[in-house]
Amino acid sequence: MNKDLTIGVLGLQGAFAKHIAMLEKLNVETIQVRYPEELDRCDGLIFPGGESTTMSKLIDEMHIRDQLAKFDRPIFGTCAGAILMSSDSGDSRVPTFNKVPIKAHRNAWGRQLESFISEIDLSFDTDPFKAVFIRSPKLSEPGKNVKVLGKLKDEIVLVQYENLLLSTFHPELTDDTRIHEYFIKLVKK
Repeated sequence: MNKDLTIGVLGLQGAFAKHIAMLEKLNVETIQVRYPEELDRCDGLIFPGGESTTMSKLIDEMHIRDQLAKFDRPIFGTCAGAILMSSDSGDSRVPTFNKVPIKAHRNAWGRQLESFISEIDLSFDTDPFKAVFIRSPKLSEPGKNVKVLGKLKDEIVLVQYENLLLSTFHPELTDDTRIHEYFIKLVKK
């Protein structure tokens, strides 16, 4: 276990247990974050997928919004987590943390029944990544210095902005560790 590094996973709702399992597979110490004081122990943080309106409400109910807004270490947002980190969710019920200058469009790939798995191209690896899309958002209008790391056809599905990573798909639902490894490298910088 890498004791020099602790990555928190926001454990309010969504696929947080799958992210924890993926990080443990990579020998990274993890904690499930539910309370503001737990953020102090984190070198990096994952905002998991889930339902963005529910997650936003739970963030407020647990009184953790201010601390999440101030968290300045690397963050990886997947699906609903990407929506919450974007500059615009397109939905007044889902206030964002405005951490990445990019627009998120909720459920843009369709409803639950229209979920799919598809290979995406990665800018940092020659092998495609088999991505799981479940009621996933689409990203558009990336701001200056937002690096597009992954695309599905012409659609942006993975971006990096400074020490922040956004994914519209669920890498934690695969056996492929490359996206999490990429995030771990950001945390180690």
